Amino acid sequence: MPEVRWLMEHCDREDPRYLNEYGDYDALRKTFDKDSAAVIEDMKSAGVRGRGGAGFPAGLKWSFVPQNVDKPKYLCCNADESEPGTFKDRVLMEKDPHILLEGIAICCYAVGIGTAYIYIRGEYPIAARILDKAIAEAKEKNLLGKNIMDKGFDLEIYVHRGAGAYICGEETGLLESLEGKRGHPRIKPPFPALIGLFGCPTVINNVETLAAATLVMRHGPERYKSVGTEKSPGTKMFSVSGHVKKPGVYEIPLGTPVKELIYDICGGPLRDDSPIQCVIPGGSSAPPLTPEVAMELTLDYEAIGAAGSMLGSGGMIVIDETVCLLDVLYNMTRFYADESCGQCTPCREGTSWLETMVHRIEHGEGTLEDLDLLDEAATNMCGTTICVLSDSIAMPVRVFLKNFRHIFESHIEAKGCPHKMEMVSA
Repeated sequence: MPEVRWLMEHCDREDPRYLNEYGDYDALRKTFDKDSAAVIEDMKSAGVRGRGGAGFPAGLKWSFVPQNVDKPKYLCCNADESEPGTFKDRVLMEKDPHILLEGIAICCYAVGIGTAYIYIRGEYPIAARILDKAIAEAKEKNLLGKNIMDKGFDLEIYVHRGAGAYICGEETGLLESLEGKRGHPRIKPPFPALIGLFGCPTVINNVETLAAATLVMRHGPERYKSVGTEKSPGTKMFSVSGHVKKPGVYEIPLGTPVKELIYDICGGPLRDDSPIQCVIPGGSSAPPLTPEVAMELTLDYEAIGAAGSMLGSGGMIVIDETVCLLDVLYNMTRFYADESCGQCTPCREGTSWLETMVHRIEHGEGTLEDLDLLDEAATNMCGTTICVLSDSIAMPVRVFLKNFRHIFESHIEAKGCPHKMEMVSA
């Protein structure tokens, strides 16, 4: 199954594709020919699922927002792409910003929203500047702003830069940050569709999800569903990093075999004499897969979920045998311990304990009893906090222990990292 470049059709360009090359928002023009309910039904029919990690149907999420309310409604585009191993949204924003802006306008028309925010991570200054310029271009051509295309629809889009906190990628933490508060996730319910930004109904979607709305309205739901699987239709962008010959961002139909993406599209393992020992399919919070399991799977939400992992944000990390997996896990525990907002005790204390225990084992100070303690601590962290940051490291720790226990045991027996010892002796 070859690459299908729908979202990324123009992303090989050196410079951003600005309005003079993008066009006059033909998808939005087609959208204006329908009523809002029909647009939402098109999204439902297309089966677009959220591309930020959870995979929740986008059209269904839009339909949750009440139509007849006295409060304003908002759209928040989640461009806080901070999941380690994920960098696909940056490509869209930097190379084809108008496909995102048009998708935002389509969503806002469907739901009855007059103000939208793009919450972009602070580490993406180039993308933020490009989006600001693209918004100004669109307003000048009456494609955004007041009385768009003389259809009586108003929409203002603002780019809001975050300050580099991973937790603000969680949708309610993002809302708190937009309101000028600390990015502490909220208890749900109530859900943002009813009580979101400034206490008003709010849609929160990922960059790739909103860009897909442009495709649906431009070409119709049937074409969108012509690739992918029945339950996971359309294409998905994957950020592939690690030990492959051609790392990068690729757009492929959902349902493409993992083996095809790694070997045919990405050129296979980086070193021919060092086989793959681990595949993380959906960013660092996705539990790791052994190569034996990974190479039998297809890249869709159902298949990856059934194997005990997640498609997540599509940040695939391929790790070969030149790297110590326990060292990889230690880096991950350090990251999540540092990024925990500290609001929930199991996460605040648990992430630090995981970091401490993995560090102890990695540096030859662990015991076999520590493995049971590590698993117990991670188990107690799952499902016990307001957001899923705790689960995002607890689940990988448990699966690393399950799938690669021999690596933990070898560190304990050798009283240090066998991989590093071998490198020193060589």
